[in-house]
Amino acid sequence: MKQALNIDVFFDLVCPWCLIGKRNLAVARDRFAVLHPEVQVSVKWHPHRLLPDMPREGVPFEAFYLARLGSPEAVAMRREQVRRAGTAAGISFAFDRIQMMPNTGAAHRLINFAQRFGTPKQHERLIERLFVGYFLLGENIGDTATLARIALECGFTGASKAYLDVSTERGSIASPERTYEMPPGSGVPYFVFDRCQALSGAQQPQTLLTAMQTMVCAERLER
Repeated sequence: MKQALNIDVFFDLVCPWCLIGKRNLAVARDRFAVLHPEVQVSVKWHPHRLLPDMPREGVPFEAFYLARLGSPEAVAMRREQVRRAGTAAGISFAFDRIQMMPNTGAAHRLINFAQRFGTPKQHERLIERLFVGYFLLGENIGDTATLARIALECGFTGASKAYLDVSTERGSIASPERTYEMPPGSGVPYFVFDRCQALSGAQQPQTLLTAMQTMVCAERLER
């Protein structure tokens, strides 16, 4: 029987650092698999809304960041910082394509639906596709028609549409049971390793790999 390592990841689809963290985790997992083929790694993805009070129809993207950061110069500086980190992770952010800062409630319900009724590969594929749709293609992931189309692309049937509509009882589907909750005030991305060690922020692949190896070594010492 393989040794197990469980990783919980909390994220929001409108956070560019979460996409960077996701890609960095993928690199860390690949390196870990080579170094520790005897360990089975399981990742659970947990949507966490950064902007729960966002209007259902969203707000204009440029206006949102201007109000949030205070000046065009501050917005430009922040985007350059994100672009540099994204380039290092193999991501070419296309902020000029994004028109709306969306309400991610429907997208999160779709992710929860996928975790419940799809395979782990489908679930992760959907999350990646939503990130790419928003940050690289400029798609409005607050729009239910867009979300339904993306769900079909990822192999989900029309049944997922019921979980996108907040006006239906099924639309309020809750996240599958969590084994860990983020501490209040924590930011995303937030990584939890075997419910013991946590890292916040878009950590480098080596930092994530070290955390994974630390947990494996600790478990072996306890045996």
